Amino acid sequence: MSPKRRTTLTLPVEALATAELIARARKVNLSVVIAEVIDEGLRARLAAEREGERRVKAWEALCQSHSDLTDEQWMLLDGIILSEPVDEES
Repeated sequence: MSPKRRTTLTLPVEALATAELIARARKVNLSVVIAEVIDEGLRARLAAEREGERRVKAWEALCQSHSDLTDEQWMLLDGIILSEPVDEES
């Protein structure tokens, strides 16, 4: 069991009411529900940050491996198709 520390939180009324409903339904202490929600949220945030960092590194590696491409070639890779302007008066 991990160590615990008592603290005071100010929570939105609706969030607290929902947590209380969950705690009653599960027959557990409100602290258990709040701790689980905080833990899940923090884990999700860390995972999202790691995924963001992974994507940036992948993009940097792609740019490095294709450093010889022109801007026009990069736009084509990104799905941007350049065409000559169309004269609508014709």
